[in-house]
Amino acid sequence: MRDETLVPLRAASFSPRNRPWAGAATLAVVIIIWQAGSSAGLISELFLPSPVAVGWALWRLALSGDLWANLLASFVRLAVGWTLGTAVGVALGFAVGMFTLVRSPVLALVSALFPIPKIALVPLFIIWFGIGEGSKFATLAIGVLFPTVISTYSGIDNVQRNLIAMGQSFNLSTWSIVRKIVLPGALPSVLAGFRITISVAIILLVAAEMIGADSGIGAFILSAGNLYRTDDLIAGVVILSLMGLSLAAILTRVERAVFSWR
Repeated sequence: MRDETLVPLRAASFSPRNRPWAGAATLAVVIIIWQAGSSAGLISELFLPSPVAVGWALWRLALSGDLWANLLASFVRLAVGWTLGTAVGVALGFAVGMFTLVRSPVLALVSALFPIPKIALVPLFIIWFGIGEGSKFATLAIGVLFPTVISTYSGIDNVQRNLIAMGQSFNLSTWSIVRKIVLPGALPSVLAGFRITISVAIILLVAAEMIGADSGIGAFILSAGNLYRTDDLIAGVVILSLMGLSLAAILTRVERAVFSWR
């Protein structure tokens, strides 16, 4: 007699599911423990203000308008710098992935320049572009450029060559193969690179604003630290975290829209 017992699918562990409530619960637990420690006197308000104090600081900054002014300045710099670096990076990455003549020279430059900490270049950019917005845009663009080049050409290299050969067997033109096979195949890697470069751009944004700016979240955090206003300082850090979470959520929606066919 044949055993009809079903064998459970053991490969399910390779398809983890995202549970937003678990992430929210984790953050809530951390905040509760933090507040409890502050209320019990175990955590000094001078060194680490309580969540309530940080919340009041955010409320005060929102009412005074300082929050919105600094946030707008940072968003403009982030948008311009990230867009410039991404546009050039995608173009160079595509050229590296598609053309032999471009591949070796560009990869040599990327390998030589990518390991350099971009924060160390901020003073040089200030000399080149001045203390104004140009140096900040350049810092963000350079920081975003190299990871974008790498993620783009890596995505193109990982496109299955049998699909390209199939397209050629159907007498598709080069442009049709690029548009219908290469670009869709490389897009997941490119969008994954965007997630990385957004975080890199926020880090460089804060560094650039701390060195040479009188507005923006980075400049606000530096000023709060110099005056020992730790509640404002942590409030600025919270704003940066929320900025990163918001941009990540936007990218998630873009990915869902682009890959809705999956």
